Amino acid sequence: MRLLYIDPSAVSYIIPAIAGVAVVVGSWLYLHFRRAKSKVQKKLGIDENAGKEVEEDIVIKDDEEKKD
Repeated sequence: MRLLYIDPSAVSYIIPAIAGVAVVVGSWLYLHFRRAKSKVQKKLGIDENAGKEVEEDIVIKDDEEKKD
């Protein structure tokens, strides 16, 4: 029976690699979930913004031109 020895310096490379893979997989899953959700909502005719109130943009203009 062989025992596996992992050098502590190798662990410092393994942990960020695992974290990077987890971020990539999570991002990929999130992206495809959003696309699938959008397609299902479009097929079923669901508008997620239907009941939301939208406020108009407020634009403030200075009528006086400053002269030098």
